[in-house]
Amino acid sequence: MDLVPALDEPLKKVLGPATAKVMAEFLGLHTVGDLLHHYPRRYEERGQLTHLADLPMDEHVTVVAQVADARLVTFSSPKAPRGKGQRLEVTITDGSGRLQLVFFGKGAHKPHKELLPGTRALFAGKVSVFNRRLQLAHPAYELLRGDGEEAIDKWAGSLIPIYPATAKLESWKIGKSIQTVLPSAQEAVDPLPDSLRDGRGLLPLPEALLKIHQPRTKADCTDARDRLKWDEAFVLQVALARRRYVDAQLPAVARKPTPDGLLTAFDAKLPFTLTEGQRKVSKEIFDDLATEHPMHRLLQGEVGSGKTLVALRAMLAVVDAGGQAAMLAPTEVLAQQHHRSITEMMGELAEGGMLGGAEQATKVVLLTGSMGAAGRRQALLDLVTGEAGIVIGTHALIEDKVQFHDLGLVVVDEQHRFGVEQRDALRGKGKQPPHLLVMTATPIPRTVAMTVFGDLETSVLDQLPAGRSPIASHVVPAADKPHFLARAWERVREEVGNGHQAYVVCPRIGDEEDSSAKKKSPEDEAEKRPPLAVLDIADQLAKGPLQGLKVEVLHGRMQPDDKDAVMRRFAAGETDVLVATTVIEVGVNVPNATVMVIMDADRFGVSQLHQLRGRVGRGSAAGLCLLVTEMPEASAARQRLNAVATTLDGFELSRIDLEQRREGDVLGQAQSGARTSLRMLTVIEDEEIIAEAREEAAAVVAADPDLEHLPALRTALDALLDEEREQYLEKG
Repeated sequence: MDLVPALDEPLKKVLGPATAKVMAEFLGLHTVGDLLHHYPRRYEERGQLTHLADLPMDEHVTVVAQVADARLVTFSSPKAPRGKGQRLEVTITDGSGRLQLVFFGKGAHKPHKELLPGTRALFAGKVSVFNRRLQLAHPAYELLRGDGEEAIDKWAGSLIPIYPATAKLESWKIGKSIQTVLPSAQEAVDPLPDSLRDGRGLLPLPEALLKIHQPRTKADCTDARDRLKWDEAFVLQVALARRRYVDAQLPAVARKPTPDGLLTAFDAKLPFTLTEGQRKVSKEIFDDLATEHPMHRLLQGEVGSGKTLVALRAMLAVVDAGGQAAMLAPTEVLAQQHHRSITEMMGELAEGGMLGGAEQATKVVLLTGSMGAAGRRQALLDLVTGEAGIVIGTHALIEDKVQFHDLGLVVVDEQHRFGVEQRDALRGKGKQPPHLLVMTATPIPRTVAMTVFGDLETSVLDQLPAGRSPIASHVVPAADKPHFLARAWERVREEVGNGHQAYVVCPRIGDEEDSSAKKKSPEDEAEKRPPLAVLDIADQLAKGPLQGLKVEVLHGRMQPDDKDAVMRRFAAGETDVLVATTVIEVGVNVPNATVMVIMDADRFGVSQLHQLRGRVGRGSAAGLCLLVTEMPEASAARQRLNAVATTLDGFELSRIDLEQRREGDVLGQAQSGARTSLRMLTVIEDEEIIAEAREEAAAVVAADPDLEHLPALRTALDALLDEEREQYLEKG
């Protein structure tokens, strides 16, 4: 819905090459249509002050405030000896808090004249911390002058749109550019069917665009938002409804487990009973497998809720029915871990064709890129002959050489880590489209599942198996309270002393080339040091606070055999402390590991921290997770860590994560590489609109699958689904 043909005019023709270049590079805006869909984030009223008390760290902000005082300070420095240096310090206030602005050298002259006490202005800059206080260094500003007829007309009583901006282009400059192209809004083609728009009392699109950028009242903003949210929700849901419609036409082989087959034998040897949730979800999956259309199901579950067991039972049912099942894992460590745990769970049932194998047994093979030639040849042979009923592998499963006898089910673990082409290539290996089960341990709120995975039916496992232990989580503020960090290492020693093991997780490996020459990210600039590294920390711990303990490292650039050997030693209890990157994030299961210390925890996302934490507390002993950070107490990063420390509910954390990321692309930025498709819609707050749009979309597609009678909707859909997105949705 970004572009409509009438608004395809490139911005460089309208705004000039310099502005257009910045908009393209930093905001991803290329045409008049793109710019019209760059909506204000919020509005300022004349006389209403923003809350300085709520400023987020490290973000580019725009505030309306009044100058409380300004003073010019002289100082000496290597560049300005003998007290020739000048610094202008300005304090601004908005009633809720105060904020310091600083201008140096020649940059201080103009603001010194203009920013006099009592002056009101719009200020824009990046919030940083200096001497433990928030400040804006060299902010851009625009004075809000109250004199002169024009100024009074412009500001009095009007709402000032504040746009998502960048350091290169302030909000008010974006606003001026939008005013230039606003007349083109009249040519916007309306994607909503008339009946839907009239039935719900929504504004026509040109009027909505006008009111969002130039509202006269708060009601204008609300009406425009309601309309634009519907556009986004509806066009996206139509795309997903068409995807479901196409899938429903595909043929598939129904796979019903044979009575007294492999599945029955497996269930009989399980040393525990399935949880109520596992039974319910298994039934949903078996019902899907029994139909002659491909299953498309998302299985999401809390960390440790037993998803692998549910997936294994589905794979055994397909093998019983004469087919083969393939499980695709994102890393070699995880593929090996799955292979190990599945063969252990199956016992003699995984020894098909071998001496001592059970009568109903099948072969379970592992296929990864780093296998030796002989092992690989044998695995490929077992697949093409049908000897192997189950294969577990990484991307190596996708290669052209890999042929299946009869692929009936594809299980994708940790779906967010796979590109579309990879899933599609594996699904293409069946004689008919195989059934698809997608698993994720990152819990997803209902509406997000409806939006991101709108073409999949969803099953949820939220019950933990009996015998799982609670995990206590604490934030360790290493900069504020260094003795807390010392105590953290003592706790690790205590756990090891009690016969347990520990993980230490770092954001980086540490054998990279010197990164100081590389362009630093804004976060690195802000924190003035690179993230902590596995190799450095392992060395420091082994020589320092954890001296005498057996410390090993694990990271993605190690040789696969070495990785496997390290994991085996850790699983066998031979290693006390494993210092690792996030390769241990999913699927690694060592019940004896009870404590995890996450270094630079603020560098990880909320869901990732929840995943990592799920590696401890997997046995009968209680788990402990320590989140180490140097970020100041008032920062957004610390609030995020506090949220992780206070709840173990993954669904609650995923809501927090989403609210904080706000503008993540729900169509899967990783898959499409395209810009965010949701500007106005927030998947958490707009639950009702998404659910209603889904119903409306299903009805529209059922009545007119090719949208022949709705050309404007078809145009909006083509714009949303540029080629990469089209593929993403096509491939599910």
